[in-house]
Amino acid sequence: MITNALRSLWAEPRAADVPGRSWRDWALVGAVMVTALLEGVLRDDVAWRPFVTIVAVGLAPVLLWRRAQPLACVMVAFGTAMALGLVTLVGGAPSVGLSTMIFVLVFVYALVRWGSGREIVIGLTVVLVAAVIGTVADYTAPAEVIGGFGILAAAAAAGAAFRYRAESWRRALGQIRSQERVGLARELHDMVAHHVSAIAVQAQAGRTLAGQRPEAPLEALAVIEEEASRTLAEMRAMVRVLRDGAPAEYTPQPGVADLASLARREPVPVVDVEVPGDLDGLPLQVDTAVYRLAQEALTNALRHARNASRVEIRVVEGEGRLRLSVTDDGQIDPVRPASHGFGLLGMTERVQLLGGTLRAGPAPGGGWAVDAELPTEARR
Repeated sequence: MITNALRSLWAEPRAADVPGRSWRDWALVGAVMVTALLEGVLRDDVAWRPFVTIVAVGLAPVLLWRRAQPLACVMVAFGTAMALGLVTLVGGAPSVGLSTMIFVLVFVYALVRWGSGREIVIGLTVVLVAAVIGTVADYTAPAEVIGGFGILAAAAAAGAAFRYRAESWRRALGQIRSQERVGLARELHDMVAHHVSAIAVQAQAGRTLAGQRPEAPLEALAVIEEEASRTLAEMRAMVRVLRDGAPAEYTPQPGVADLASLARREPVPVVDVEVPGDLDGLPLQVDTAVYRLAQEALTNALRHARNASRVEIRVVEGEGRLRLSVTDDGQIDPVRPASHGFGLLGMTERVQLLGGTLRAGPAPGGGWAVDAELPTEARR
C-alpha cells in the first residue's frame, strides 16, 4: 500500500491553473528585503553580518519564481541554508543567518502546492537534509528541534491542503460543466428533433396531397416556414446563452401552461390537452420537464405512430405528485420498432433527476403511451 501511494505521488502532475506573477509577489519580495536589511543593521548578535545580510536579501527575489519553478527555488533556498549550516558545523562559528530567512518556509508551501509529485519528493528530501544539518549545527534543546520540524511539516501540510481543496473544486466544476453539457444536449435534442419532425411530416403531407388539393403544398410550406423560424429563434436564444455565459436556467423556459399552444402547432389532426388550472405553484424544473416530456412524446408520435389521428395529453396533480400521460391511437410498425435513442434517454434523465418515474411503451389498446410521475417539489 505504501509503495502504491509513493508511486502515485511520484506520478502526480503539476497543479493546474498556476497563477501568474502579481503585484503581491513584488510586495512580498520588497517586504522581505527591507526586513532583512533592517535586521542585518539593527541586530547586535548577527554573525558574519554583511555576508548573511547579502544572502538574505539575495534570496528574496527567488520568491518570484516559486510557483513556476518550485523545485528550483527549494534547491536554491535550502541549498543556501544547507551551506550556512555546514559553515556553522565545520567552522565552529556561532549560528549563521538571519531570523528573516524563515521566509524559506514559503518555498516549502509552494513546492507542495504547485509542484509535481516528483518535484515534491525530491524537494522535500532536500528540505529534510538541510533541516538535519541545521539542527546538528545549532542544536539547543529537543523542544526547539521538534518545533522546527513541526513548522516545516505545517508548511508542507498547508500546501497539500490548499492543493487538495483546489483540485476538489476543479473536479466539482468539471462535473457541473459536464452536467450542463448533458442538459444542453437534452434541450437541443428535444427542441430540434421536435421541430424537424414536424417539418418532415408537413413536407410528406404536402407531397402526398399535392395531386388532390393544389393548395396543400402551400399550406405545408407555410407550416414548414413557421416551424423553421421557431427553431431558428430557439437555437439563437440558446447560442446567446452559451456566448454570454449566462446560466441556462435564466432563459425563458416553456411549461405546463404552454402545452395548449404546443398542441395547436402539431400536424396531428387532433391533439387533446387536459391540464388542471391550479398548477401555478409548480417548481420551475418540474414545470419545464412536463413540457419537454410532452414535446418529446409528440415527436415520437409523429415519427413512429402510423396513421395517428389523435394524441391525448393528460396532466393530473395530487398527493405531492404530478402525473403526465401522453397516448396516441397510431399503429406501431412491428418491422421498425420505436427507436430507443437519445429521445427516450433524455426523457428518462429528466425524470430521474427530479426523483420521478417514467414508463414508455405500447399501450394495451394500441398506439404508444408515455406515463411520467414527478414530485411537485423538485430535488435541491
